[in-house]
Amino acid sequence: MCVNSDWASANSVKCVVVLPRSGLLRCLVPHAMASGRLSCVSKCRLIRAPLCKPIAHLTLLRIRYEKIMDLAFTSEEEAFREEVRQFLRDSVPCGIRRKLVEGQHPSKDELVSWWRILNKRGWGVTRWPCQYGGTGWSSVKQHIFTAELQMYPAPPPLAYGVGMVGPVIYPFGNDAQKKHYLPRIANVDDWWCQGFSEPDSGSDLASLRTKAERRGKSWIISGQKTWITFAQHADMIFCLCRTDPIDGGHEINEIFFDEVVSIENLVGEENRGWSYAKFLLGNERTGIARVGVSKERLRRIREIASNVKSGGRSVLEEPAFREKLMSCEIELKALELTQLRVAAFDDKHKDTPDPTSSVLKIKGTELQQATAELLMEVIGPFAARSDERPDASNEMTRWAAHIAPSYFNGRKLSIYGGSNEIQRNIIRQDGARPLSAYHRESPKSAAPS
Repeated sequence: MCVNSDWASANSVKCVVVLPRSGLLRCLVPHAMASGRLSCVSKCRLIRAPLCKPIAHLTLLRIRYEKIMDLAFTSEEEAFREEVRQFLRDSVPCGIRRKLVEGQHPSKDELVSWWRILNKRGWGVTRWPCQYGGTGWSSVKQHIFTAELQMYPAPPPLAYGVGMVGPVIYPFGNDAQKKHYLPRIANVDDWWCQGFSEPDSGSDLASLRTKAERRGKSWIISGQKTWITFAQHADMIFCLCRTDPIDGGHEINEIFFDEVVSIENLVGEENRGWSYAKFLLGNERTGIARVGVSKERLRRIREIASNVKSGGRSVLEEPAFREKLMSCEIELKALELTQLRVAAFDDKHKDTPDPTSSVLKIKGTELQQATAELLMEVIGPFAARSDERPDASNEMTRWAAHIAPSYFNGRKLSIYGGSNEIQRNIIRQDGARPLSAYHRESPKSAAPS
């Protein structure tokens, strides 16, 4: 093979490659593979060899390179990860961690106490802008922090306040709303819940019927909300309501509104709620992936499967089980890499919804369900809850008893946050659109000046 140096550049090389008449291409480019990743080969033109007997064709190829993505953490990021781990070891209350390990739910008081510890450390609202209490971390550090919380395990910040309504208030809310609500969200002085779904409007959220009617200086809200997670703890709710009539355990709750008066709590501009909701849901779908949860669950599955015997050998040695386990591990690694790409996108395109969030939502929830099923398989009958067993006080038995309820509760994962079928529609619709379209549609442009 010979390379025409006149055409060589840092980003592309054109070379002549011999093509046997059989049509099979044998192209060896060790120097190319050493300097970059072969990403695209496109035929430019075909040249016939000037031979008496045509025994070969010469084909001109263009080879493009892309810089290989370096996925290793830097020494600074490794030091940060150790700092997070040490903080968790020193600060997470033992009772909270024990409950999470055993599959139980910490109480509201325990959660609020832990979140205030996080906020005192300055890590309560890490993704917010620095002027509102954020850390200014890179997306990679955010990824490390979230993964370590999930693997320790420790409760992540309350999503409805920190991850949803807060990030809508600070770019779109007025000054009075920012001054009043943001510090209270950070310190969990207000427990927020999400008022989106309705009895006839779940995944098809655009069909909601709860309305907000302007009467003088007030907004009068009438309607019903359902599937409201942790509403039994909440003292604040953010609602998606219809303002323009032309537009068309104990976790889940229904909330009814009968002409609720609201004056100062309209976020952003009137009739722009749908744009703000899409902005919010992009953040929610990214968080639903929960890579750290699946990673820790797979670690525990592998540990248990190596000790549980079946037919004279460990479950981990059974080919069928190993195939399923390794398939989950491979898909989880691919999901983690995708999440890192989304993190890199977020660093470059602030306030722009990333269409890849739908991919994270689909694969993240499917993996959570698959790992829960594997855990059921390896535990077997011990997953059935029973207080009558002689060893019911044993820590391992108490933990195993929560596996079946967790498995069945996890079936909702592919439904909430926009069902996975809806997410596939979003991917189909958005897949062919240029990135510039998302910049034009960013709800940031709708913020009042």
